[in-house]
Order: sequence, then structure tokens, then C-alpha cells
Amino acid sequence: MTGSILEFAQWPLAAVSAAFAVSAAMIGVAGWRLASIANRIAERTGLGQAITGAVFLGATTSLSGTVTSVTAAADGHPELAFANAIGGISAQTAFLAIADVTYARANLEHAAASAANIMQAAMLVVMLGIILVGMTTPEVTVFGLHPVSLVLPVAYVYGLRLVSQAHTEPMWQPRRTAETREDPPAAQRRYGGMTGLWLQFALLAALVGLAGWVIARSGVVLAARLGLSETAVGGLFSAISTSLPELVTCVAAVRQGALTLAVGDIIGGNVFDTLFISLSDLAYRDGSILHAAGPQAMFVTTLPVLLTGILLMGLVRREQRGIANIGFESFFVLLLYLGGAALMLAS
Repeated sequence: MTGSILEFAQWPLAAVSAAFAVSAAMIGVAGWRLASIANRIAERTGLGQAITGAVFLGATTSLSGTVTSVTAAADGHPELAFANAIGGISAQTAFLAIADVTYARANLEHAAASAANIMQAAMLVVMLGIILVGMTTPEVTVFGLHPVSLVLPVAYVYGLRLVSQAHTEPMWQPRRTAETREDPPAAQRRYGGMTGLWLQFALLAALVGLAGWVIARSGVVLAARLGLSETAVGGLFSAISTSLPELVTCVAAVRQGALTLAVGDIIGGNVFDTLFISLSDLAYRDGSILHAAGPQAMFVTTLPVLLTGILLMGLVRREQRGIANIGFESFFVLLLYLGGAALMLAS
């Protein structure tokens, strides 16, 4: 591999491992605080936890993944760029199931049910479907970009509008139970003293982004030394490495009682990650990255569609307790993700 990861590739294995471990610790500390500040921003701005988790927290924790995919594409590694972008969506969905394990009171999808999160999950399925359409149609480019790369940002902006409407003017409400945790009503929100919160958020986001960048680079180097394919490296090691900020902030939000923020962080971050394809296509100058990503890219893309569909059913079904004290959706998401990971390693 070439480009900006070259310096890590020249380091001894012990140094690369240490860089990975230190950066993971930085993310653990900063990510916990970031989730707390994001929750306060959600309350004071009136945006709600789902929107704040999707737009601010989800996009912020995806910075390292964006850099990894764009750099790989620019360096001529379309398989790695594509697998990192889409593989991260599968990894982060599995992280939501892990967060469910840490919440003992009830199934996380039961307690955090909201119209906005359901809309976000449906939006993610649509975005992934658009990518699949581009992969299965003839290779056509406009100024070097596949038309799908132009459609995705437009669909993202419009989808956020629908998510916002689902939060502010929901056409239906989930039935309240003893374990339901909702955003505070608008009347309880305060709008003063925001400058300090935004400044803290920006500084912590920069720290998490930097640490995530180091994790991405060192993680790719560690995996590459094992002799794995670019799809396995991108879809598993790189994707998991760059998704660690999402895991930390999601678990932190759950532990702090901001359940809707936790779910919105993961699902919203997944939706944002689909834009990696547009950015990577822009950086890759040898045609459409959708068609250069290799035959395994189809499997890498269909796996998160399956996982998100199961998650969406869990958000609608709202099983209070299921297998191993988690919902059926968390159990099957973890099971299918581990199966998909095994298939990628074996390929």
C-alpha cells in the first residue's frame, strides 16, 4: 500500500500495535465525553437525540473512515476503499447490538423507539439500494463519476429532511411502556450557553478524528501484514478500526441514558457512511469505483442491507426482552455479522 499509510508500513510491528492501542484509549476517553456533550446539545437546540446523533455525532465519528476510503481510492485501491466504506456500516450495526448487551433494563430498540430512528433505518436501506443499482447497471460516468455518486448526496439531504419531520411532526408515536425513553419535550429545552458546548464538541471531535485516523492507518498495516485480501482488510480490519469511535460513543450514550442518541448515532452514522462511495468515486480516477471494487463488493453491500432490515424490524416489533436478555434483532445481527466476517476472511 502506498500514500499516507507508508510511514506506518515502515514501523516495526510493536510500534504499530502501540499506536493502535494508545489511539483506542484516546477514543475511549474523548468518545465518552463527546456523547455527554452531544446529549446536552440535543436538549438545548431542540434538534432531538436522533437528529443530533445522525448529523453531528454520527458524521463526526465517521471522519476517520472518510479519510481512509478517500485515501485508498486516490492511491488506486478501489476494493479497499469500497469495502472500508460499506464494511463499516455492517460493523457499526453490530456495535449497536453490543450496546444492547450493555443495557440490562430492556431491549435497546424497545426503549429507544422513535419515528425518527425508524425513518433513518429506512433511509439507510434506500441509500444502500441506490448503490446496488449502480453496481448492477452498465458502467456510465459523468465527468469521471458514476451517476449514483451524484444521486447519493441529494438523497442524503432529502432523507435528513424526512428524518427531521419525523421528529418534529410525527404522524404516529410508539406506544409508551415503563422502559420507553424519549427525548425531552420542546418546552423543557434551554437555548442559552451554547458556545462553550459547541467548542468542547469541536475539540473532542478533532481528537476523536485524529485518533481514529491513526487507528485506521495502523489497523490496515497490521491486517495487511497477515496477507489478507483488500476486501477483507477494508471490510473487516479497517472498517472495524475506523468504527471504534462509534462503538465508544454509542455505549457511552447508553450508559448515560441517552438511548435515542445512541441509536441515532449508529444508524445516522451508517447513512452518512454511504457518502464515502461518492467521495471515493471522486478520488478514484480510473473509472467508476462501483465497478472497480471487485466481485466481493456485492456481498459486502448486501450484508448491511440484511442487517439493517433486521434492525428495522426490531425497532417496529419492540420486543422488550429476547434471547440472552437482548432483542431478537441484536442476536441475529451479531450472528449474521460474525458469519459474514468469516466468509470475508475465507475469500
